[in-house]
Amino acid sequence: MENTLLVALSRQMSLERQIDVIANNVANVNTNGFKANKSLFEEYLNTGAHEDNFSVSDRRVSFVQDRAAYHDFTQGPAAKTGSPLDVSIDGKGFIAVQTPAGERYTRDGSFQINAQGQLVTTGGNLVLGTNGPIVFQPTDKEIVISSEGTITVREGIVTQFDSIRGKLKLVKFDNPQQLVKEGSNLYSAPAGNTAQPDLASRFNQGFVEKSNVNAITEMTRMMEVMRTYQSVASLMQQQNDLRKNAIQTLAEVPA
Repeated sequence: MENTLLVALSRQMSLERQIDVIANNVANVNTNGFKANKSLFEEYLNTGAHEDNFSVSDRRVSFVQDRAAYHDFTQGPAAKTGSPLDVSIDGKGFIAVQTPAGERYTRDGSFQINAQGQLVTTGGNLVLGTNGPIVFQPTDKEIVISSEGTITVREGIVTQFDSIRGKLKLVKFDNPQQLVKEGSNLYSAPAGNTAQPDLASRFNQGFVEKSNVNAITEMTRMMEVMRTYQSVASLMQQQNDLRKNAIQTLAEVPA
């Protein structure tokens, strides 16, 4: 296959991957705590034809390589909900939750209390405190979550007094780019990237962090990628037409 078509195909493959990333961002524009992904591309140089009889080596061909996608951990806007169980994170930390697959991490601070009195995410996963899951009593009221994550309640019906139900487990990572999205707004940490207590980030009760995806920007990027893809497809068609015409012309036998 000609180098022109190979280069064009490499570009189309990278554009297809970029469309997938953008589409996923757009689909989560209203997902609390969602962090957008961005694409990274680089030039990949490779030699063309190889033959021992060539007096000099062929010039190198520049391809497009889809290197990776990275997380954009820019903080999203905080939206006021007024719910005492909702918290947003001011900082770079993550809330630890317990899932059937083990401990996972999220930025979505929209919580609720299940039938067993446990604090859970909207997906039903247990929200972890520094000493394990956080459990409320049936008579608990006036829930207060401090900026450090300590949860206190007014306990009792006749005799009322304040009690502590736990402290939200807020963690950070040396290399957050290594975190893996697992769906349901959860991240897992690979071996070697251990969660550490985050003492710098703060909670805001009654708020949730919205997605950091800018819908207008992402839709604009999507249109640009689609136009580029069409331009590359048009170039490939032109090259195919040139090759076809060349074959037909060379095949003609003079009368």
